[in-house]
Amino acid sequence: MGRRVEGDGMPKDAAVEEFAGLVRALKARDGRSYEALGRRLSVSASTLHRYCSGATVPEEFAVVDRLAMLCGADEEERRALEAAWTEADCARRRAASPAPTPVPAVSAAPESNPEPSAPEPGHGPAPDPIAPDPSAADLSAPEAPRARPRRGAPAPLLVAAAVALVVLALAATLLGHPTRTASAPAPASTAPGRTAAPLPFTWSIGSQLWEGGCGHTYLVDRAPRAVAPPPVAADSGAWAGTHGAVHGGEALVRITVQGRSPSDAVVLHALHVRVVDRAAPLPWNAYRMDNGCGGAVTPRHFAVDLDRPRPLARPVDGLDASGAEVRKIPAVSFPYKVTSSDPEELLVSARTAGCDCRWYLELEWSAGGRTGTVRITDGGKPFRTSGTRERPAYVHDSAEGRWITDSDSGQTG
Repeated sequence: MGRRVEGDGMPKDAAVEEFAGLVRALKARDGRSYEALGRRLSVSASTLHRYCSGATVPEEFAVVDRLAMLCGADEEERRALEAAWTEADCARRRAASPAPTPVPAVSAAPESNPEPSAPEPGHGPAPDPIAPDPSAADLSAPEAPRARPRRGAPAPLLVAAAVALVVLALAATLLGHPTRTASAPAPASTAPGRTAAPLPFTWSIGSQLWEGGCGHTYLVDRAPRAVAPPPVAADSGAWAGTHGAVHGGEALVRITVQGRSPSDAVVLHALHVRVVDRAAPLPWNAYRMDNGCGGAVTPRHFAVDLDRPRPLARPVDGLDASGAEVRKIPAVSFPYKVTSSDPEELLVSARTAGCDCRWYLELEWSAGGRTGTVRITDGGKPFRTSGTRERPAYVHDSAEGRWITDSDSGQTG
């Protein structure tokens, strides 16, 4: 149906174009900018633009599936999108690993092989696995064919090998790029962990949040002179990515969950914390983004102590100090109910003092007789938080335009 261009070897073939068109349609349906949509998907705006233009095919379907769910695609549309991605991914793999070049040369060999003295002049070197270099000498030595049988009879083996290669070449021509199916088990790899029907809800995360919108610490493996000034909170993701920064002491993660139906509620039962790796805290410099800022409202959240052997997500009250009196914002424990008109935001504060921890979350849910667990990660990778104890700490002096130590700024801790 024109989904691929056979034999062209180009990374941007018909399959890639078709997939890119579907992604563009989803993006147009949503109406948000590349930057806003990329933030919801935990990818950069430029990466999402490359997906839409066909310049790049995602290595995993998960990010495209999240885009489809975010844009309200139904089950049939998601199946079509996955099929298009599978074809485009095969094209990407084929472009990265071109088909073996000997195939055209071997295809001319079958007519000559029955006559041992004829095939050698033009195509002796073609069957790489067996054909020895001495065949070049045979071109000028008519007696050479007589000498070969006395060396263990390699000539019959050479003929058999050539025939086998010809059969493989013909099979490749008739079947059309066998490497497409052999090297791309994408449909099978995307099936595990995904139910037959789509999730009855959508979810997204924000993983570069600052306390009060201004207070945060990053660990960066650079000297102060090589670190850019603090960004505004909205640009924190780009700043952290450029500097290879890791959350220092605390990571704030916001999970937004929204049902697909206005009437059929999805019940969220529990949030589990899984630590996949623990190491000694990073020996990097700590850079503080706040320089003394603070907020009047502390939202309710789930506190996670990553230093515990089995961390739990514990509900914690929030505080509102914006009025004349400090008002408590009561924590709400599971279960939660969400619909399309009543979404829920779960804020997780994961802290550590003694480890470089990599971790993720699991959200248990049920709806309409179905149950399941969704793994919450940072764009497919674990979240990462490292302790800052005894690390050199810096704040930015905006007047002088440089990073200075806490002692120079008059701050402590």
